Amino acid sequence: MDTVKVDDTGEAHEAATKAAVFCAAERLFALHGFQNVSVRDITADAGVNLASVNYHFGSKDALLFEIFRRRTAELNRERARMLHEANDRNAGKPPVREILEALFAPPLKWASPDNDRRISVQFIIRSRSEGTAEMREALTNDVSHLARFSDALIAACPDLPRETVYWRLHFCLGMVHNNRFAEFDRLHVLSDGATREGDVDALLKRMLDFAEAGFQA
Repeated sequence: MDTVKVDDTGEAHEAATKAAVFCAAERLFALHGFQNVSVRDITADAGVNLASVNYHFGSKDALLFEIFRRRTAELNRERARMLHEANDRNAGKPPVREILEALFAPPLKWASPDNDRRISVQFIIRSRSEGTAEMREALTNDVSHLARFSDALIAACPDLPRETVYWRLHFCLGMVHNNRFAEFDRLHVLSDGATREGDVDALLKRMLDFAEAGFQA
């Protein structure tokens, strides 16, 4: 009985150490950039042994990819769930606006200043410009999560050529990647303060109004 308790305690300690490394790394990479954070920075922030990164993840690059893989999977599951619900509400034929809402809402809500998931969004955004070769490969070729949206949009826009739908989806993704609360300062200056927006639902409505209009034939 005592041996089991020791083993369980050891496993729990290793799991806690791995989780601490993961969370510290995600936060530091998101805030300071991939190249500016060392293994020593991560383990010091997590309060664990210097060897913990290699022991639990294999290398710094492998740790980066594990964070990327896990967070993008979580985000895309949330998008898929919303699209599935839109399908159910509309007998398998959701309108453009509901398809786009499933695409836009999860990352937008994660990025809200009062949401702890904003760090995950910052990490994913950095992945697009600072990611490892493995991350860039995934970003370029792993498009299965987007295919469900392109298929739904093609079905919802029968009068648009398929090529046009793909291009317009691409432009919508540009809105997602570059429309963050932290980047509104220049717009506020340009508009002389008229564009103050701190509400996620209001910002989502603005994005949907614009993107939905873009899919009109």
